[in-house]
Amino acid sequence: MAEKKNEETPENIVEEVDTQTTSSSGTGAAAEAPEAPEATAGGDDAATAEAGGEAAGEAPAKPKAAPKGGKTRAEKLEAKRAARRAAAGARKPRTIEERAAERAERRAAVAKQRRAYRARAKAKRAEGRKAAPPREAQHAPEHGPGRAKTRQGVVVSDKNEQTITVKIDVVGRHKRYHKILRSTTKLYAHDERNDAHPGDTVRVQECRPMSRSKRWRLVEILERAR
Repeated sequence: MAEKKNEETPENIVEEVDTQTTSSSGTGAAAEAPEAPEATAGGDDAATAEAGGEAAGEAPAKPKAAPKGGKTRAEKLEAKRAARRAAAGARKPRTIEERAAERAERRAAVAKQRRAYRARAKAKRAEGRKAAPPREAQHAPEHGPGRAKTRQGVVVSDKNEQTITVKIDVVGRHKRYHKILRSTTKLYAHDERNDAHPGDTVRVQECRPMSRSKRWRLVEILERAR
């Protein structure tokens, strides 16, 4: 019996070693197995975060749309410039007479448009004048702004035609010394019908200038000369 046990000992040892390795490998797998859900959990968190960002209104970045026609604005402008340069280069050189004739033709066309515009404007103004009521004749104002001044005096001369010379006695008090001051002033007044004569007491009123020295006109004769 002891020999059988000894014979079987190596096999038993091998079996025990195999069981130990399998058990250790099983425990290692079991120990490493819980880590996988953590990784998946982290991925789930990232997915939920992305879903939350989309729900909050943060749209994912979209690629920029290509311009219509496949060209940008700068490229289109450069193409137009190139076309103009090509057209200018393709034009035949002109002589001075040809350029002068072209300039004269262009000026004639502009002048024709200007004449047509002025004719239309003139006709429009004429129609407006016809539709507007007639204007009254503009006369010089009788006197300046405000109430016209009036003076009373005695006629001293009527030699000039339609003009009388009126003497006005001015009496006033000195502002500082309060002394009575008397002075005489002569006015030239317009007498339309030559009614006033020397010695008459008349009233004259301020009016527009009728000559170099005549700024008054006869209003009425208050008293005739005796």
